[in-house]
Amino acid sequence: MNDTTHDMNRRREYGRIALNEADVDRDPLVQFDCWFADAQGTDIKDPNAMTLATASAEGVPSARIVLLRGADARGFAFYTNYDSRKAKELADNAHVSLVFHWPPLSRQVRIDGAVATMPPEASQAYFATRPRSSQISAWASAQSDAITDRAALDLAFKEISGKFSGRDVPCPPNWGGYRVVPHTIEFWQGRDNRLHDRIRYRMGDSGAWIIERLAP
Repeated sequence: MNDTTHDMNRRREYGRIALNEADVDRDPLVQFDCWFADAQGTDIKDPNAMTLATASAEGVPSARIVLLRGADARGFAFYTNYDSRKAKELADNAHVSLVFHWPPLSRQVRIDGAVATMPPEASQAYFATRPRSSQISAWASAQSDAITDRAALDLAFKEISGKFSGRDVPCPPNWGGYRVVPHTIEFWQGRDNRLHDRIRYRMGDSGAWIIERLAP
């Protein structure tokens, strides 16, 4: 067994912090806000980083990290290029999963739901708050397309910078936001002996959240 394999197999204990049905908020969005605030209080560089898993119309999955840009009763918001691979898959299959992983807290949050496209005015309002360099990049990059080399990307950035010199950079027509409207949200708290706490909220037929414990 090499050192890498040995490290991967090393036993890890997670701690004694518990997650109990009686202690969680009845609203999973409120519970998420509490955990997200805890993550922001750690040394995690990007606590809003989340895995977004999509699938094609044929059911072929793909996943990548995107950044959460808001969470409320309407859903979990993120922004992207509407011509990207993820956006094309979302157009064919609206069902997605999100995962947050916060190792210092031994916590994960898993969210299953469907995406809804944000109205253009909401995307434009958010785009206006982005750093100018990021705004230019949104115009310069044909996200997910094959390109000849890095120089072509740098040249496109330079050309777009010149095009919008001295004026505001507008939101590209092929760029904007999505909201993941959840139907299931699971909170995972690492515990000793691999007997982890898993509390799942799922939307019932009546429109109310049902809270249940899952086996680890």
